[in-house]
Amino acid sequence: MRTLVLLAIASVTIACAQSGSARDSECPRVAGDSVNVTAIDSLFADLAGDTTRNIKGVVVQRHGCRIAERYFNGDDSTSLHDIRSATKSITSALVLIALKQGLIRSVDQPISELLPDSMIAADKRITLRDVLTMRTGLDVDDEDSLSVGNEDRLDESQDWIAFSRTVPLKSAPNTKYVYSSFNAFLAGTAVQHISMLPLQTFAANHLFGPLGITRFEWRRGPKGEGVGQGNLSITTRDMAAIGELFLRSGRHGDQQLIDSALVKESLASHVAIGDVDPFADAYGYMWYTKRYDIAGKETVVHFASGNGGNKIYIVPARDLVVTITSSAYGRGYGQRRSEQILLRILAAIASPAP
Repeated sequence: MRTLVLLAIASVTIACAQSGSARDSECPRVAGDSVNVTAIDSLFADLAGDTTRNIKGVVVQRHGCRIAERYFNGDDSTSLHDIRSATKSITSALVLIALKQGLIRSVDQPISELLPDSMIAADKRITLRDVLTMRTGLDVDDEDSLSVGNEDRLDESQDWIAFSRTVPLKSAPNTKYVYSSFNAFLAGTAVQHISMLPLQTFAANHLFGPLGITRFEWRRGPKGEGVGQGNLSITTRDMAAIGELFLRSGRHGDQQLIDSALVKESLASHVAIGDVDPFADAYGYMWYTKRYDIAGKETVVHFASGNGGNKIYIVPARDLVVTITSSAYGRGYGQRRSEQILLRILAAIASPAP
């Protein structure tokens, strides 16, 4: 891991930069809207004084405009950052693009039809939907050190495709949520296999390129496998561009990159997980949902989440995207800190979007 240097940018940026573009534009004015700049300034000052020195960046976008931005501890707007498992939500977006292109028939297609021959020997009843909602029934629990297909064992393997054939079924598909990096690896492998392109190339051609994301790094497996489960490095601003795409129902400018119905389905609450995850109420297609009481009103937040507190938050009722980068990997407080950042920003932005 690279050395962290303590450097806090001195001023709060209240900007109106069009999302995904370097072009300045006027932020739309909405009656009743207000942003408590003092509260956001106070938040950023507190983060600059954070003695852990591993918060990296925060971007706030409203109505498609970047209204606040701050970087810390050596990072700036151009810094590539490993967002860990927040990558899973981006892999899910690539699956949705493959669906739009007709490369995949439906989320109810058996995953075995989308993978290299005999990649999964366990059960042909497993569908792509089961993969996306973490309900494959495979023995792939990242929270269980004894699980045959957990993340650590996958990483230790020298051939991930061959490794996948050794993973057994533990329960019936579509019955139990078990968080698993192996499932996201399957989703990425499916996109790679049916498109006949490396996962990175498919993403560059059909997601990153159209969004104006020109710089990124994405780890590959030991034999060049796509790493759909994590280790994508992008900028905090580019995370916001992806959040905006989902906030705008899959549309970017005049391009419909993802079908709006698929975006809605992806963010929907397919599985209740509040009993096993303190930061989320439900899981969709590799996106989380949490409902907060903000000033006496329920506010629904969809989000991508990665180890250390890396987040893409989408708040439809506020027409808001908040992205956070953090290198508090393996530290439980990273997730709590990012949630508190979100809540302080929500408190600083009065009135819902129209």
